[in-house]
Amino acid sequence: MTSENHTTIKADSALVMSPTGSTSQAAPFSPSTSKPIQELPDELIQAGWSKCWSKRENRPYYFNRFTNQSLWEMPVLGQHDVISDPLGLNAAPASGEANADAGLGNGQRKRHPSEDASQAGPNSFKRPKVEIPATPTTPTVPISPSTPGVKPWVNTTTDEKQGQASTPAPAPYRPSVVYWDLDIQTNAVIRERAPADHLPPHPEIELQRAQLTTKLRQHYHELCSQREGIEPPRESFNRWLLERKVVDKGLDPLLPSECDPVISPSMFREIMNDIPIRLSRIKYKEEARKLLFKYAEAAKKMIDSRNATPESRKVVKWNVEDTMNWLRRDHSASKEDYMDRLEHLRKQCGPHVASVAKDSVEGICSKIYHISAEYVRRIRQAHLTLLKECNISVDGTESAEVQDRLVYCYPVRLSIPAPPQTRVELHFENDIACLRFKGEMVKVSRGHFNKLELLYRYSCIDDPRFEKFLSRVWCLIKRYQVMFGSGVNEGSGLQGSLPVPVFEALNKQFGVTFECFASPLNCYFKQFCSAFPDIDGFFGSRGPFLSFSLQPVALSRRTLLSVRSSWMPW
Repeated sequence: MTSENHTTIKADSALVMSPTGSTSQAAPFSPSTSKPIQELPDELIQAGWSKCWSKRENRPYYFNRFTNQSLWEMPVLGQHDVISDPLGLNAAPASGEANADAGLGNGQRKRHPSEDASQAGPNSFKRPKVEIPATPTTPTVPISPSTPGVKPWVNTTTDEKQGQASTPAPAPYRPSVVYWDLDIQTNAVIRERAPADHLPPHPEIELQRAQLTTKLRQHYHELCSQREGIEPPRESFNRWLLERKVVDKGLDPLLPSECDPVISPSMFREIMNDIPIRLSRIKYKEEARKLLFKYAEAAKKMIDSRNATPESRKVVKWNVEDTMNWLRRDHSASKEDYMDRLEHLRKQCGPHVASVAKDSVEGICSKIYHISAEYVRRIRQAHLTLLKECNISVDGTESAEVQDRLVYCYPVRLSIPAPPQTRVELHFENDIACLRFKGEMVKVSRGHFNKLELLYRYSCIDDPRFEKFLSRVWCLIKRYQVMFGSGVNEGSGLQGSLPVPVFEALNKQFGVTFECFASPLNCYFKQFCSAFPDIDGFFGSRGPFLSFSLQPVALSRRTLLSVRSSWMPW
């Protein structure tokens, strides 16, 4: 098509097409069996699209004079690139069923097996199709999986229902590419377990936890700057949370409060690696020379300002002076020479520098841990006070009777009833769902918002009317947002996942139906283990995998688990 002349079809063109969309190459068209080619919408024309005729294929096609892109099917406004924007965050929402179908015809593969009736299982769900005219002003709003056109978490009055009865229901939102399959049933078997004693989530408590966690990050930054004169290692606080989560026996789902040892090995190691200065990747010779000079000066300054032994002072000063003399007399050294000299200086001075900085770095790690424990105490006290105000007793909760039997793995259940939830506002900005609580807004793509809605319907048993849905979604997104951090691209590697074809192959070839390390946001199956059972359980989580016990019958030849070693160590 790129070698053809782009002949634009005019409005008065004599070319016609059959109702099926294919052109006839034999007899002339009959008026009763053909219709004229329609003009493009103004939006597509302004975007550079024009309708052309292919002389070689004898059929129309669409050409964009701005991008030189050619398509056989009519282009869709807002269609996104699945490579640079796989979640569709920057794409405009489809205006109707016609646009959605056209988007699938432009090479976007429909990835969700539950959308196909031929592959639907006995418990599968497919939204009912609503036939309405697709216009540029047709609104698209999220609807309930079982009730077309009505959001289950909105309490509508009788007058509103009567007023809405005469208006057509909006078309359901259909994402162009879906990265999960929630129709696959579990084949993992566990022994029946009692409900967990976690405190139920609440937006007020989650907001307080987020504020205190942000404050703890600031404390960490200030301690590194004041005591060691360095910036905290990139994302070292996130890794500290992950490492502490594995060994913590405290009561808070995010912040550590009961760990052994108190000093985190990962935080201690990362700070020590940046002392006396942080070493970066070097590309050019001048950068290597400058880095060697800075390291020598920083090592000498640290050994002079700290309480070091005479032997340490002697070794460091002699090596620093030798390095300085070498820099003064040798100006023809290569980048490799400078890097070799830097490595030699680190081996000679590193142990002595580490010995004088050890107590200070241990003090940073210990201080952060004890501040975290104090914050956990304050959060717990506020949570218990909120439950008490709602006449919910924590100590007097009766434990449910558990039978000693094998059952299919089911989501985490809480033994403490949930308090009444406060109001959370929801609105949509193009393809983004925005949830606001007391001025704090969290955002998620519209496709993932619909995914959370489905997971909630499949897994939650205490909220059939979706009255607590929005508040729990806000708590879920806020929890992960706080754990990732607020820096640019910070925490971007904590939500990695396997490609969809890999999951499909694991399920079809090996019978994998369960993920060991996932979250409601990046899971492929609806049965998975995750970090936060108190909030993730409402969306299908089976709890943390490291405290998860599968029976031997579940590890049979037909039951395999998907383990992502590059994700969180829960």
